[in-house]
Amino acid sequence: MSLAQPVKTLNPEVARKIAAGEVIDRPNAIIRELMDNAIDSGAKSIIVEIAGGGIDKIRIIDDGCGMTKDDLQNCARPHATSKISSEVDLMNLSTLGFRGEALASIAAVARLSITSGGWKMRASITEDHIIEQVAERKGTIVQSEGLFENFPARRQFLKRPATEALMCKNTFIEKAMARPDIAFRFIQDGETRLDLPAGQSLKDRFLSANSYHEDPVLFYELNASSGGKENDWSFSLVVGEPAVSRTNKKEIFIYTNGRRIQEYSLVQAVEYGGQGYFPNGTYPVAAVFIQIKPDLVDFNIHPAKKEARFFDISSLHHGLSSTLKNFFLSYTRQNFLEDKPADAARTEEKSFSQLFTPASASSFTPELSFSENSEETKESDNSEYKKHINFKGAAYPTGTFHTERSFSDIRSRYMPSSKAGSIQSSLPDSPSNLAEQALQSQQDSKNTQVRYIGCCLGTFILAEKNNCLYIIDQHAVHERILFDKLMSSQNKGKSQALLIPYKINTESKSQDKLLEKLKPSLDSIGFETVFRKNGLWEVISIPERWTGSEYDLKNLLFVKHVEPEEIIRSIAAMTACKAAVKDGYVLDDDTAAGLAEKAFTLEDPHCPHGRPIYTVISREKLFELVKRT
Repeated sequence: MSLAQPVKTLNPEVARKIAAGEVIDRPNAIIRELMDNAIDSGAKSIIVEIAGGGIDKIRIIDDGCGMTKDDLQNCARPHATSKISSEVDLMNLSTLGFRGEALASIAAVARLSITSGGWKMRASITEDHIIEQVAERKGTIVQSEGLFENFPARRQFLKRPATEALMCKNTFIEKAMARPDIAFRFIQDGETRLDLPAGQSLKDRFLSANSYHEDPVLFYELNASSGGKENDWSFSLVVGEPAVSRTNKKEIFIYTNGRRIQEYSLVQAVEYGGQGYFPNGTYPVAAVFIQIKPDLVDFNIHPAKKEARFFDISSLHHGLSSTLKNFFLSYTRQNFLEDKPADAARTEEKSFSQLFTPASASSFTPELSFSENSEETKESDNSEYKKHINFKGAAYPTGTFHTERSFSDIRSRYMPSSKAGSIQSSLPDSPSNLAEQALQSQQDSKNTQVRYIGCCLGTFILAEKNNCLYIIDQHAVHERILFDKLMSSQNKGKSQALLIPYKINTESKSQDKLLEKLKPSLDSIGFETVFRKNGLWEVISIPERWTGSEYDLKNLLFVKHVEPEEIIRSIAAMTACKAAVKDGYVLDDDTAAGLAEKAFTLEDPHCPHGRPIYTVISREKLFELVKRT
């Protein structure tokens, strides 16, 4: 530097304010840090009070283990903590707080007071740990007042109190969701805004904390684990069925060892798990609560602990997406065993579309001939229809999910009231009888005659069945038929040899292990891989409709953690969409009638991109529409 601006050491006051700004940038950051401390204290009840959006006052009351006088004399000094003692402890964290920055940072930008164990401590930029004796109480009260009153340059960037209060409430909800065993209360300007009792299930806590307007029966709780002797990770997942969707990913929550983190790949895993089951451009509502061995995750990479670094996230990513995909598959089968209206649509896949050329569809010839005994019509395994469905085996993580409604409950939501009543009365309660009855109902449905009526508006096929009018999308049903054929075992693995093999240079042993694990799946869809030596793999053949590069494949596997099955599914979906009959195609009666008949034999009545194949109007509904009684 020049002589006019020499390098110099900042005075302690300025340095503390700068450091505090990395941790405490607005009132909700104080709530985040103090709630972490309250949870770490073993509290069973935590009350958060704010005034003036948290700018004027924040008070957090807990009934935890409390603090001694010595603790109070040291707690608000920089890097003072009781949770770690050496750098080794950073690799095995079991608490939410650990850095010793929170209380010192709060004292640098506000007036801090802590009452615990018969003592009260005050600290601020002008007061240094003033201790006085008070009435003894259980737990701790921590209070912050006058945020940034000694730092006007930062205070002017705060938003209006109402907006800051909303941020404080959202942070409170974020912390409370992961701990249903603790009672939480949020009080704003003297009024209780949220009161969450202890002892709730994860699902109940998730719903009550977020105040969703959807019916609770539309949400499910799933559990899975890595299994094996190590059992490195497990997770609980609360997710809404396809009827519950959002236009963005903001309501996909990821928690790891009690902390909410921003982890793109795990949000992506939830998105992949729901692909094909949500309306176009929408996403699930879900909260994932992961428990992972502390030495396999590092939280010490962000001042506010909003991010984490995983030793190997691929296994967890695969477990999460597979569990969700199997849940939604089973859910779809349950809801559409008989001719239930297809109102639960699914989402369009856009992740890989740039890797496939529309010209690839030209090599696929659409077939519009049908027979009564189609090989594509498959009987379903009884185990898919039990109330408790287990995932076991190498392909999926171990675990279970529980459907909380019987088929009669599901049917009553969608079928005309007269039919729903008869089905409710005929369905038995036991899971085994339920599965048997479901399969019998499915067979009876297939034997019910479909009466073809005709085509209309250049897009739809009209058919009558079971006293209902079905309006069938000719493109969607043909697309699904072609997609199922492409995804059949005899077509899925078709490949072409590469003159110059792809060379994939791995960057770590974990990537080598991932490729080794994925090799059978990659081979089965046409990506034939060969291990050459440590750090080098070759791909000697690719699926015949793949148009990406070796960089694209490596990016999908190692960066986006896309499952091989998803890659081939996207190829098949794109090809089927391009080859299917379009809006405006005029079909002869035999072809249209064949499509209508085929629509009722499909295992999944949605196109690969999530749109329902048909909609249905019951006789009763038509009478109601024309005011006929």
